[in-house]
Amino acid sequence: MTTQTETNNAFLIHISAFASYVFPLGGIIVPLIFWQLKKDESAFLDMHGKEAVNFNLSFLLYSFVFGLSVFSTSFFDFPNFFGIFGGVSIVVIIAIIRFILILQAAIKANRNEPYRYPLTIEFIK
Repeated sequence: MTTQTETNNAFLIHISAFASYVFPLGGIIVPLIFWQLKKDESAFLDMHGKEAVNFNLSFLLYSFVFGLSVFSTSFFDFPNFFGIFGGVSIVVIIAIIRFILILQAAIKANRNEPYRYPLTIEFIK
């Protein structure tokens, strides 16, 4: 049986990914620290912590690769498929999707439900 404290902590682990808006890599470091502190308290917190950290690491990797592809096509191969403004708009769309997925995971955690982020690489098993 999962307690209200555990569901609140799982909620906070997911929400802590918004620290990336405050400082670089905050979306990875803060959930990782919070998960490390809470993972031994319950399997529920361990599962949600791994999901949050894996998602944010995957998102960082995808953003890096996409950023390199947009940068290389935008500045070296005019005309291109994205163009500068197309690349920026796709980055904004991806950021909005990330925001929605984090909120969705936090709500599921607060409702005591398991959640798996889509397209997440399992760095931590």
